[in-house]
Amino acid sequence: MAHIVIVGAGLGGMPMAYEMREAAHPGDRITVIANTAKFHFVPSNPWVAVNWRQREEIELEIEPLLKKHNIDFIPVGAKRLHPDENSLELEDGRRIAYDFLVMATGPKLAFDEIEGLGPQGHTQSICHVEHATHAAEAWAKFVAEPGPIVVGAVQGSSCFGPAYEFAMIMETDLRRRKIRDQVPMTFVTAEPYIGHLGLGGVGDSKGLMESIFRDKHVKWICNAKVSRVEAGKMFVTEHDEDGKPKKEHELPFKYSMMLPAFKGVDAVFGIEGLTNPRGFVLIDPYQRNPKYPNIYAIGVCVAIPPVEATPIPTGTPKTGYMIESMVTATARNIRAVLDGREPTEKATWNAVCLADFGDNGAAFVALPQIPPRNVNWFSHGKWVHLAKVGFEKYFMHKMKKGTTETVYEKIVMEALGIMKLKGK
Repeated sequence: MAHIVIVGAGLGGMPMAYEMREAAHPGDRITVIANTAKFHFVPSNPWVAVNWRQREEIELEIEPLLKKHNIDFIPVGAKRLHPDENSLELEDGRRIAYDFLVMATGPKLAFDEIEGLGPQGHTQSICHVEHATHAAEAWAKFVAEPGPIVVGAVQGSSCFGPAYEFAMIMETDLRRRKIRDQVPMTFVTAEPYIGHLGLGGVGDSKGLMESIFRDKHVKWICNAKVSRVEAGKMFVTEHDEDGKPKKEHELPFKYSMMLPAFKGVDAVFGIEGLTNPRGFVLIDPYQRNPKYPNIYAIGVCVAIPPVEATPIPTGTPKTGYMIESMVTATARNIRAVLDGREPTEKATWNAVCLADFGDNGAAFVALPQIPPRNVNWFSHGKWVHLAKVGFEKYFMHKMKKGTTETVYEKIVMEALGIMKLKGK
């Protein structure tokens, strides 16, 4: 019988484990390996960072959840993959042999590429619950003595939605506290225009987001490259549409959250034929690595080219629906190989996102994510905030129960009234 190893226990890794258990033969062994003993719901990190959620509300102990479904769990980080030996070296020195490997690690956060960036520097992050908890402590101090805010995403970022989301959540919290008038806000982004989102825009995302920013008195700088960050000061070069330096900005701040660029994790970085130069795992249409076909990858660790060239480098986001479809395709393709058949399932390369703005929100759907599209839709309203809250509750319930129900198709797509994502 086969041993299927899944590296990562986040938004991709946990659903992968549940779907693989359902798809595999009864005697096949499934092991999840992660550098944490707890699952946390990443989309709720912005709420944690302003103390609207407590960390324990969005965390679950992984081992008892997996044990109920006869899935082994090793809470030790992966040190190095040895694909020619079909083995994974762990941080504690153990080597785990596998027949199939699924990489679901998420990214390495490249704070080190910009001097002074990140929680170890002078800006906050909402990429991990640890960062969000630290950001919440800083936020409590900030609202007691408010000042300027700089928020956004640096060059090379590929996940822009949470930057907009957190900017608006902070804005909402400040209004509720009646101190918004004391806080100038500037949104700094590598995107060529507001609402680009790493997708070349979706519907009228540019016009809608610019209108929202004007209404909320948020200034913005696009085509921005952050050169360095000092205590209370960010140095930003604004570029023109040809990528040439246009203007130098020295932005003072008392609180800043900037999303970093992503890289592949150290365990696979630089393995020839497995990863691209940034360390993301190369895959074929069936989620398999071309050189090592018993290695699959899902989620943010997958190599996806940019949707279009931009003056300042931007990456392509991997949204929840896309990850969910990768999980299902991978589970079915591994089962096909176990049965002696060729894989046939392909992930649905669609982008769907719900961004909460505190008391309202924005939603976009790009089908497919690379233009030209069959659906190119962007909307804004209070219903998005309610849908995001419902999504959080449903996903946490799904993790507790270990169900393989497709969350996005059931909850998000029904809310949007779009049910033809798979060509049905």
